[in-house]
Amino acid sequence: MANWSDPRTGGVSFGGGVAARPASYDAGLRSYMLSVYNYMASGVLLTGIVAMLFASSGAVSVLFNEMGRPSLLGWIVMFAPLGFVMTLSFGINRLSTAAAQGIYWAYAAVMGLSLSTIFLVYTGTSIAQTFFATAAAFAGLSLVGYTTKKDLSGFGTFLIMGLVGLIVASLINIFLKSSVMDLAISAIGVLIFAGLTAYDTQKIKGMYSYVAGTEMVGKSVVMGALSLYLDFINLFLMLLRFMGNNRN
Repeated sequence: MANWSDPRTGGVSFGGGVAARPASYDAGLRSYMLSVYNYMASGVLLTGIVAMLFASSGAVSVLFNEMGRPSLLGWIVMFAPLGFVMTLSFGINRLSTAAAQGIYWAYAAVMGLSLSTIFLVYTGTSIAQTFFATAAAFAGLSLVGYTTKKDLSGFGTFLIMGLVGLIVASLINIFLKSSVMDLAISAIGVLIFAGLTAYDTQKIKGMYSYVAGTEMVGKSVVMGALSLYLDFINLFLMLLRFMGNNRN
């Protein structure tokens, strides 16, 4: 069975081979990519709506105890998204397309609960400005990944290694609490997720020729949307550290 993250393109070169491809292939690719972007955008929209409603209702306070630390529910909300991602990533071949879609929507909703806390830290105006800046940057970067003829697979390997380093540095800084290190992590994070947006777009595009006509098409759409969703959300959070105005 196809591996959703397999970068092979079944003989279709990145950004090339247009003249050799039938019109039906191009139409199918456009429909496939449109489905990926629709799922990704809908997931981001769902996350944003849940975050705003949860924050405006005041229910976000249940995520913290009287000491200002995460409550039991807070810890669940923090780690539940990771569980959803791992379920999709490692169980996609065993899941039905409908189940994968359901988990994706559940993940986006729970992420909204988790991200509702940013409304306690930053002003609504700065959050909105950062969101639109992220959307513009994401659109440009994804377009580059879709249209470039350069194979970004080697670049992607470098970015993934950088992402692992970023996660390790973030965990270390939980204990160090260094503002300088936090700023550096944010700056590097912006570059990493910007690059991953282009890389993931090209990988998703390349996957179409590998899954076209198989039962993996629907699942590949969900996994592609999840990859771009993660790129968008993380890019947004990294930029928010620079562009967000603190409520205090």
